[in-house]
Amino acid sequence: MSLLNALMGNANAVDAQSVAAELTHILIPGEKVEHAYKLVRDLIVFTDKRLLLVDKQGVTGKKVEFHSIPYSKISHFSVETAGTLDMDSEMKVAVSGGHVFQKTFGRGVDIADVQRVLANYVLKHAD
Repeated sequence: MSLLNALMGNANAVDAQSVAAELTHILIPGEKVEHAYKLVRDLIVFTDKRLLLVDKQGVTGKKVEFHSIPYSKISHFSVETAGTLDMDSEMKVAVSGGHVFQKTFGRGVDIADVQRVLANYVLKHAD
C-alpha cells in the first residue's frame, strides 16, 4: 500500500487470498473473496455473495464492525473517477432503507474495475 494513500485515507488493492484467510470466521461455506481493498486498517471486500465493509475501531483495532451488504439489497451505486488535481476516486453504495456507504480509493486503484465488479454482482442479483 502506498504510504501517501494510507496517510490520506485512500484504499488500495490487496491480495484476495490473504483477506479471505483473515475473514474465515465470518465467511459462509463456499463463499469466495474475489476483490479486496485496504484503507489503513479497514477493508472493502467483494465476495461472490456480498459486499463486506470492515471497520476496525479504537487504538488497537480489536473492536471491529462488519457491514454485510447482500448485492440484492443495493439499490444504487456510483463511482467518481480521480481528476487532475483530485487524487482519489470514490464509491457510493445505497442500500434499501436509504443508508449510503461512501469509500475513497487511491489513485493506484482502477475505479472502473471496482465499478465493473460491483455492477456485475448488483445486476446479477437484481430482482
